[in-house]
Amino acid sequence: MTERVERLVKSLASNHRLQLEEYQELVEAQSPETAAILVEQAVAVRREIYGNAVYVRGLIEVSNICKNDCLYCGIRRSNSHCDRYRLSLEDILSCAAEGYRLGFRTFVLQGGEDPFFTDQVLSSIVTALKSAHPDCAVTLSMGERSRESYQLLREAGADRYLLRHETADRAHYETLHPAGMSFDNRMRCLRDLRDLGYQVGCGFMVGSPGQTSRTLAKDLKFIEEFKPDMCGIGPFVPHKDTAFRDQPAGTVEQTCYLLSIIRLIHPPVLLPATTALGTIHPEGRELGILAGANVVMPNLSPVSVRKKYELYDNKICTGEESAQCRDCLSARMASVGYEIVTARGDIKK
Repeated sequence: MTERVERLVKSLASNHRLQLEEYQELVEAQSPETAAILVEQAVAVRREIYGNAVYVRGLIEVSNICKNDCLYCGIRRSNSHCDRYRLSLEDILSCAAEGYRLGFRTFVLQGGEDPFFTDQVLSSIVTALKSAHPDCAVTLSMGERSRESYQLLREAGADRYLLRHETADRAHYETLHPAGMSFDNRMRCLRDLRDLGYQVGCGFMVGSPGQTSRTLAKDLKFIEEFKPDMCGIGPFVPHKDTAFRDQPAGTVEQTCYLLSIIRLIHPPVLLPATTALGTIHPEGRELGILAGANVVMPNLSPVSVRKKYELYDNKICTGEESAQCRDCLSARMASVGYEIVTARGDIKK
């Protein structure tokens, strides 16, 4: 590692910002030595704010029906091989009740952009969840909606919203999405969510087709400027029924490298070690936590549908990924020196 790169890391740790060209330089300087210094800094910052706590969110995958046709996604509209499903209100409340019994105090409703979930339908689900579990946070990850829709869902009781920006580079965005989707609209959604008082999460795939050190630098600059409450990044993993089926997956090494950088950009950010990390490496989530992440999202969805919500090939959906195996997950985190915490886990500002 050169003195120049060492200065960049120290500057980022002190000032939580770099110039776009400096972010690009840091991305291109990835090496075991640079990663080790970033990890040391990131873990120290995370420990100062959150101690050794790893927050868990109970994930409920409500539907794999989607009106969009994103080129990388296994539940894209044109995938005729996808076995579609949609959970009922009763299903969702049952999943949450079991999660609550297990100690979960945050529920994440995630789904494709399923037209069934109108403002009225989704608002009634949020209201029912908050009524049943008033001490819990409800997070939605239901895609792009109008500002009015987001406002109604906020009024119904939604606390947080996750919407990955996927890439902060317009041209790159257009290579990953069909013509009917708009980079400007994705960014508009994120701004509206922030304006309406949500805790907002963004994020991107690591190693997605067409990604460069420059596009990653733009992602890092966007995170610096937007300061999300949450940031979900995970390796790109190809799906056999998409145009990117033969593209190489992202790597654990680069994902963890970027997790450390993001922790230094925005120290209090809630940073998941994602299921995709656990999919491409048996200890992927532990490695993510060791790099500076502090959130894991085990699955509360009914066992019968977990395999159907397949955004990418070989998604882990049994064993420790099951929320019922919380003790297993606790043991895995304890093995690397961290403690599972099931509280709401709001961002500490």
